[in-house]
Amino acid sequence: MQTLPPDTPLETVSVRVTGRVQGVGYRLSAVRRAHLIGVRGWVRNNDDGSVEAMIQGTPDQVDQMLEWMRQGPPKARVDDLVSQREFIDRRFGSFEQR
Repeated sequence: MQTLPPDTPLETVSVRVTGRVQGVGYRLSAVRRAHLIGVRGWVRNNDDGSVEAMIQGTPDQVDQMLEWMRQGPPKARVDDLVSQREFIDRRFGSFEQR
């Protein structure tokens, strides 16, 4: 994972993905992709069958992660992805599956 200077401006985006995104390795694949891209945050399953994530990184990193999340791993079928920019002070240290 890339190490960014502490004063690097970061974007934080909350994401909700619907479709066939549970039971297909979506979260594990998201963690792997996040580590490759260098974003931080988390990903988890919701009771309604959707996947929720918080993505934090440079604008380019966030865009790359969102692009991947619109497709997901091979067995996934993403019907919709809704993202919203969040304004938080917290800086995540890594990307994890919850």
